[in-house]
Amino acid sequence: MMYPSFQKEIELGEIPKNFGNGRYERWNTYLKGPVRRYSLTNEESASGPAYEAYRILHVAFTIAPIVAGLDKFFNLLVNWEQYLPPVATNLLGGHGHEFMLVVGVIEIIAGLGVAFKPKVFAYVVSLWLLLIVVNLLLIPGYFDVALRDFGLALGALALARLSGGFDK
Repeated sequence: MMYPSFQKEIELGEIPKNFGNGRYERWNTYLKGPVRRYSLTNEESASGPAYEAYRILHVAFTIAPIVAGLDKFFNLLVNWEQYLPPVATNLLGGHGHEFMLVVGVIEIIAGLGVAFKPKVFAYVVSLWLLLIVVNLLLIPGYFDVALRDFGLALGALALARLSGGFDK
């Protein structure tokens, strides 16, 4: 059954006549004036809390992957090979250190990607963190780190979503 489609221009906050009276009518309403998304050209949003959150996340998810990636070469923060489950170590034929060096390069690239293209690379970092969570769930005793990384993955996802409005 086809329902009639009505188009009507309404004022912001106005309730259309016959709204909610039980009729099966589809209303296509148009608000007067442009619908604004957050953008750097919108002075109001460029100084608001959403933009501040975007900038904080942008800096954090640029620096953190680069620092973690560089540390894969130096092991100053932690011995990263302890985060490899025995299954992965066996699959790698005992080449866990070399694998962690490759992981370090990927993390550095991801951090640089977030710096220059957060709209794309924030999703990459979020997915990467979710893969790390899966990896950590395979190792008894690291569930707290998995939970932390899940929170970081959500933060990277938030950055990706905010980048849609603020990134050029």
